[in-house]
Amino acid sequence: MERMEDILTQASRRVCVCFTFRKAARAVTQYYDRILRPTGLRATQLTLLASIRILGPVTLKKLAEATVMDRTTMTRNLDLLKKKGLVRLASGRDRRERLASLTDEGREKFQEALPLWKIAQDRILDQLGEEKWSGLRAGVAELVGLARRK
Repeated sequence: MERMEDILTQASRRVCVCFTFRKAARAVTQYYDRILRPTGLRATQLTLLASIRILGPVTLKKLAEATVMDRTTMTRNLDLLKKKGLVRLASGRDRRERLASLTDEGREKFQEALPLWKIAQDRILDQLGEEKWSGLRAGVAELVGLARRK
């Protein structure tokens, strides 16, 4: 006869990690998107603007690594930001290297979105609590590390 502990462990191992995290990511992204709607930016676009702002003129390779985004998806998102006049793409040291940087409009749009992002962030963290958020952050960082191992 199986012990209840063993049954529960087996059941929890059948819940797909990928599905669970993608579902959570979609829900959180949709939440931020709703709050950011007045700016015309989506959460994924704001994330790219923030990453470019922090990293300075940055190669697409480094930006893709920093955001854990495949180059195709990132390039598609950067092209949308470029069309909006928020991002500038320029040649790097050699022809193969491209650099992303914020335009003046990009910096202004980022500053416009920041207070709304803070509202979304604070609402979630207030409901979640610092202890849970700390644990989640650590667990997610560990999971990202595990998934990125070759």
